Amino acid sequence: MGERRRCTIEYKREAVAMLDAPGVTVHQITTELGIGATALGRWRRKLR
Repeated sequence: MGERRRCTIEYKREAVAMLDAPGVTVHQITTELGIGATALGRWRRKLR
């Protein structure tokens, strides 16, 4: 299991904003940032 990281609110906002880019998939974002899809979905629900 990986080590747990604390992400700043700014980092989370930037990651969620990437979801609005046309043609970008969740898989691409999570791979690029090294985060899980579940975390990204949770951030999206909390920040929107």
